Amino acid sequence: MLRVVNTYDILTLTLIGCLLLVTLSKVLFTKRFVDFSKLLFSSRYTNHFAKEQRFVDVFEALLFLNFSLNIGLLLYIILNYYNTIQQIDLFKYSLFIALFLIVKVLFEKVIATLLNIDTLIETYVFQKLTYRNFSGLLLIPINTLLIYSVLPNPTILLVVIIVLFIILTIGVTQFIKTNLNLFKKNLFYFILYLCTLEIAPYIVIYQFITYY
Repeated sequence: MLRVVNTYDILTLTLIGCLLLVTLSKVLFTKRFVDFSKLLFSSRYTNHFAKEQRFVDVFEALLFLNFSLNIGLLLYIILNYYNTIQQIDLFKYSLFIALFLIVKVLFEKVIATLLNIDTLIETYVFQKLTYRNFSGLLLIPINTLLIYSVLPNPTILLVVIIVLFIILTIGVTQFIKTNLNLFKKNLFYFILYLCTLEIAPYIVIYQFITYY
């Protein structure tokens, strides 16, 4: 099947926007970006910046926006494979994912306060956000290949999803390893947290995506 290049205007502009976001984060926070890029091979970034968390972090915000757009692109690619949809829909998916994750973080902080596990959850949330944003970097070349070069098929799409899952799993594993003592003391509450805010919400996302 031949690809018609001139039908990918919105996708191309979105990818360019993602590259600009990543470039801006690198220019504004060069040293931090270098540490961030080594995330899979070094815990220096998480160990250092977990202690300097701020409610509004420009560096994390830029990378989070990149992640949201790339997830929107990936969802578009997956859904478009099974049923042709409009390219503009990717922004609907991106906006939903972004709003969902922001509201989820705010709710997580409330639950953490109620369960008196603020320190544990704040560190955990930062770890998740960091590895999620890192996966957003990897999605740029992956999405580019899936749009312009490699024809998507169930096997390739499954591999991409597995890779993303592995990256997020590494983040959780690193968190448990680094905070083992604190984790053991709050094991019951952490399991309760996982069931409430890590499993159920993604069922909601799945239902939203499959419905719309």
